[in-house]
Amino acid sequence: MEKLKFKLVIAYDGTGYQGWQAQKSGIGIQQKVEEALSRLFPSVKRVHASSRTDTGVHAMGLAAHVEVAREEFKMPVARLALALNAFLPGDIRILSAARVNPTFHARFQASGKQYRYTVWNHHAMNPLLKNRAWHFPTGLDVSRMRAAALHFLGRHDFRCFAGTRNYEMDSNVRTLTRCDIRKTGPMLTFILEGDGFLYKMCRGIVGTLVQVGQGRIPLERVPAILASRDRREAGMTAPAHGLVLWKVYYHAATAKKRWKDSTAQGPLEEG
Repeated sequence: MEKLKFKLVIAYDGTGYQGWQAQKSGIGIQQKVEEALSRLFPSVKRVHASSRTDTGVHAMGLAAHVEVAREEFKMPVARLALALNAFLPGDIRILSAARVNPTFHARFQASGKQYRYTVWNHHAMNPLLKNRAWHFPTGLDVSRMRAAALHFLGRHDFRCFAGTRNYEMDSNVRTLTRCDIRKTGPMLTFILEGDGFLYKMCRGIVGTLVQVGQGRIPLERVPAILASRDRREAGMTAPAHGLVLWKVYYHAATAKKRWKDSTAQGPLEEG
């Protein structure tokens, strides 16, 4: 059976879901997307994502791919996103859908990802950001946090910031190309960009930086924490609801290598 392959860019509010992945108990975003696809194309069983976000984490630009039997696809490609959104709940939306090469793989050909984390640093929480930002009511030294963030740039073993997993990673080494902190009034936006992220790595980095800004972790201790490769040495894990998978990057030069390196389809990473 000949199949057509499509790339989907998906946004969602993760508040009411048990993360991206389809769950045995609870509801994952993946389940809702697959149900919508099956309403239009009965042969579709699985959608493959670039990332697996955790419970309560949001997305603005998660990428995924799906294969549809050619004989079932009877609409203009331009209408695909609209048709899928008609069968999705309001907190999940397909932002775009495009036909791609049969060799495209949303996970293995991703060359990088950007996550954003929001902290509301004010004594009173902004009620409009209740499920979008971590409320941190006490003062933070942003200049010290920015200085600490510079230590994370480059290629490092980031296991000291990762959450506990029930599987072993082949490598905990990742390259972080961006670790910025933007301040707009009481709102702090942490922007983390790299070639990949370990389980809860973004939240571990943000939690550590916040504790540097709070004065609980000395700035000069940050390099030693990174070198320790010990989760007990780093700071807290920031709450899930402040994190957004902002964008997934694809670059042709890295696609072939990533596909070659992915001989075993192990667990997806998550920030």
